[in-house]
Amino acid sequence: MAKRKKQKKKSGKSGVWMKTRFSPEQRTSYRQGLGIVMLILSIFLLLSFGSSIHQFANDHSVVTSSNPDFSEVENLMGGVGAKLSHYFIEMRFGIGGAFALALAIGLVGLNFVRDSIVVSYFKIFKELLFFMTFSMVTSGVCRGHLMEISYPIDGRISASLFGQSGLFTYLIGFGGVIGLSVIITLAYVAHCLGLNVIKLIDGFFSLRWLPSLKKKEEADEEEVTFAETAFERDGINLSGEGQAVDGSSRETVDSKDTTLAVGGNIQDDTKTENPEKNPTTKEVEDNTSFEIVQKEKEEVKSSSSTPAAKKPSGDEYDPRKDLSKYAFPTVDLLADHGSGDVRVDEGELVKKKEQIVETLRDYKIEIESIRATVGPTVTLYEIVPTKGVRISKIKNLEDDIALSLAALGIRIIAPIPGKGTIGIEVPNAHKEVVSMRSVVASELFKNSNAALPVGLGKNIAGEYVVADLAKMPHLLMAGATGQGKSVGINALLVSLLYKLHPSELKFVLVDPKKVELSLFNSIKHHYLAVLPGEEEPIITDVKKVVSTVNALCLEMDNRYDLLKKGRARNIKEYNAKFKKRQLNPENGHRFLPYIVLVIDEFADLIMTAGKEVETPIARLAQLARAIGIHLILATQRPSVNIITGIIKANFPARVSFKVTSKVDSRTILDAGGADQLIGRGDLLFSMGSEMVRIQCAFVDTPEVDEICRFIGDQQGYGEIFQLPEFKDKNEGGDKGSLSSDDMDPLLEEAARIVVGNQSGSTSMLQRRLKLGYNRAGRIMDQLEELGIVGPNMGSKPREVMYSSEQELEQYLLHRKQ
Repeated sequence: MAKRKKQKKKSGKSGVWMKTRFSPEQRTSYRQGLGIVMLILSIFLLLSFGSSIHQFANDHSVVTSSNPDFSEVENLMGGVGAKLSHYFIEMRFGIGGAFALALAIGLVGLNFVRDSIVVSYFKIFKELLFFMTFSMVTSGVCRGHLMEISYPIDGRISASLFGQSGLFTYLIGFGGVIGLSVIITLAYVAHCLGLNVIKLIDGFFSLRWLPSLKKKEEADEEEVTFAETAFERDGINLSGEGQAVDGSSRETVDSKDTTLAVGGNIQDDTKTENPEKNPTTKEVEDNTSFEIVQKEKEEVKSSSSTPAAKKPSGDEYDPRKDLSKYAFPTVDLLADHGSGDVRVDEGELVKKKEQIVETLRDYKIEIESIRATVGPTVTLYEIVPTKGVRISKIKNLEDDIALSLAALGIRIIAPIPGKGTIGIEVPNAHKEVVSMRSVVASELFKNSNAALPVGLGKNIAGEYVVADLAKMPHLLMAGATGQGKSVGINALLVSLLYKLHPSELKFVLVDPKKVELSLFNSIKHHYLAVLPGEEEPIITDVKKVVSTVNALCLEMDNRYDLLKKGRARNIKEYNAKFKKRQLNPENGHRFLPYIVLVIDEFADLIMTAGKEVETPIARLAQLARAIGIHLILATQRPSVNIITGIIKANFPARVSFKVTSKVDSRTILDAGGADQLIGRGDLLFSMGSEMVRIQCAFVDTPEVDEICRFIGDQQGYGEIFQLPEFKDKNEGGDKGSLSSDDMDPLLEEAARIVVGNQSGSTSMLQRRLKLGYNRAGRIMDQLEELGIVGPNMGSKPREVMYSSEQELEQYLLHRKQ
């Protein structure tokens, strides 16, 4: 495990007074004001000391006179600058020590202004002490023994110790000027190389008489310690299967049965102390330990991501043979939208940590430690409360914490599943764009063994997330307008285009808006499937959508018949037997590609088609998993009349972008939280009982166009992949196709009454035939189906299609015959 600093109680009364007297914002303002003053003082001293080097002769006589006239001073900073230069350089520390002191004041001021530890205070003190001592020794020896210099580079302290009549003159006589110069040079080189002299001496002689200095050295070494994130340690594998783990910077590779794989730098417990990683533990003003974890930038290589297909043996069938020269898209077709380097100011993290602690303490909630995991969009603060604190008490403070941080999208996870901590997700001030290029180029995606791998983006820990659509097996997406839903669909489709050959995958695309998926029209001879006789592969008409989903049901039934004949349980086993030529094509067997049905704006279909489209979609969702047909449904209205219980029951995998209300969040995810997302690709991915927050990969429209053109310009199949033909029983039938078994016994009598009165009214049938409203309404519907009356016209009577009873009798006689 990584080192942790021991907590130290601060007993200083001034610090306690500051905490109780002033709020964290006021303390920060006071520190920053003091830091600005120190920076100005540092710059003033540096300019004064630098100017005194050139104007020493004149300024020295003025400053040392009994009645100085500062108007004659030539120092750049005037009389005050000349006086300070005379005091610090000539009277005290010499030129080197004075400059070191001015720089030290500036570094302390910089820490105060940034409200963070840019350079540790102990390191500033240590370096100041060394350079002041080194400069005084060097200048004293040089001016007193080696050369004659009029400018007082050594200062009075150095001259009294190391000058011609200094106390250490006997060292010169003992070792000579050259020997002492060599010792000084070696000391300077050792310091520059960072050699710990105290540790070396202690290792040889086991000295125990420098405990205070050793403690400071250890504190300096432990100021930045290293730890692993829980995501790096556990890997977040929602399927529960193992993952390949490498102790170096290699990413996680999903195993055979992994549904959701998360890639990251996963370290072994025995190798956690690595000085090149970023997690840091800081002890700030209070007693709460604070740890910061940041993901390192990963290099994106521009090499092709063409999957290395397993070459079949000589006797095996190769489905890729028809398009053997097909080239997969390259990573260069995708743009790099983000730097990939997630960096958040440590001062900002410490400030938010203090605000969280202060808010909880206002409600008498004490915590033991906080761990900040920096992600591309949000930072997760994991807090460990003291014993006896109720989780519900912290959960109820969600709005108060959001108010104190002045941030939108605060989400509290109480508790984090599998951990003894409570998570608070706070949006970053500067959000990173996760480009699709980085996801496709990642080792996790390229080495994925999933049947249908889809790159979702990055999680809170900055690790890539790749899911298997075949294991989901269907995906339900929801999100308000403009929150990234269409970009998410494009990211899923692009992921599949980068991994699967046209012979292994077909898309059925339904786009009621007619513009979102039109770019994929150019790959119709490679990846798209259509109904027989249709020329337009992208389905936009609602009537054709009903025929298409019913055709997919026929395809599903045909495939199940093939699996039954081939004695296989799923598409994977069936295709494996077909490749080994264990199934005869003359008996109807064929290689089965995966089919992915994508429906954008599912709510529009439900509103216009209703049960006609809902029933076959529910049937596909229930049965189509084993034969390789998978569904992706997207809607911006996740209400209960759109996403019904039948749909939800068969879509265990769900993605929710930002929605407008808590009710919509519970409808899509069965939990709250989607209404607290911050938009622009921020999503929650739910798979079973696990829910992960992800920043969706961004792929722009020109990139999708480039990829589709790259594929479309290559040789494709001569004919587009065709689905089975579906014939609607309600289409193409003759007028009066109602069967005699379905006809009401009073139908003919009702027809004569309607034609005789030339008025088609349900209430009239009720009165004349003494019927209830329901039966009279059914008779009227049957009369409409037979073509005797026209369609319903609201409150007006229906139009009668026969002008006389004689015409009606001829029609009824003809129907009986």
